[in-house]
Amino acid sequence: MTLIRPLKIWHPLVFAVLLSTAMFGCYSYPLLEDVQQESDFTYKIGVGDNLTIFVWGNPELSETATVHPDGKITFPLVEELLAMGKTPYQLARDIEQILSAYVKRPQVVVMPHGFKGIKNQQIRVIGRIGGASGGGSGASRGATSGGGGGGSSTGGSGGMIGRYQGKTIPYERGMTLLDVMIQVGLNQYADGNGSSVIRNMNGEQRRYGVRIDDLIDNADLTANVLMMPGDILIIPDALF
Repeated sequence: MTLIRPLKIWHPLVFAVLLSTAMFGCYSYPLLEDVQQESDFTYKIGVGDNLTIFVWGNPELSETATVHPDGKITFPLVEELLAMGKTPYQLARDIEQILSAYVKRPQVVVMPHGFKGIKNQQIRVIGRIGGASGGGSGASRGATSGGGGGGSSTGGSGGMIGRYQGKTIPYERGMTLLDVMIQVGLNQYADGNGSSVIRNMNGEQRRYGVRIDDLIDNADLTANVLMMPGDILIIPDALF
């Protein structure tokens, strides 16, 4: 009779590797908390931004405009003026130059609201975010659980399609990793401590590890690193 030998799943070396990964994470790149970077962030107008344009002493010329997909705005006496990529101050000066043909010494103030900003200033998040049964832009693995964020946590048209979710967030000065996670949520299948940030450092794309699980589960505020404009946060699957 042939004896069937049991499969040695828990080989000591395999067990040691898994235990080490569970305790310390598995990084092939430096932690972001070791990286120091100053931000000279100045908000620039992006597609979809709503702008209140106020012309002093000329209420009939004051208007609210939305930046079109081509990056331009249109309002009284101003047609197809490029707004995308400019600061509110720069746009106000451009409008004054155009209106000076019709108004004596115009004074313009541009006030953005409904902030979106230009793409290279937005923070993009992709991976296991939101809840498993929420109404986000894509679904987590199946409809097994309703943990994490719901429909408000993710953008998009809703419905459970695809394996990962993604969201873009307008950057704010002083924004931290915790601020980002509050907006996107974390899925139960996510490997928080295996997550990473891709950042532009002096014109070069570099990747750094972040410790989301330590931050959320253990309240380890040393893991609450500063985010920067243009950061890409990637949250992969956990290994079970």
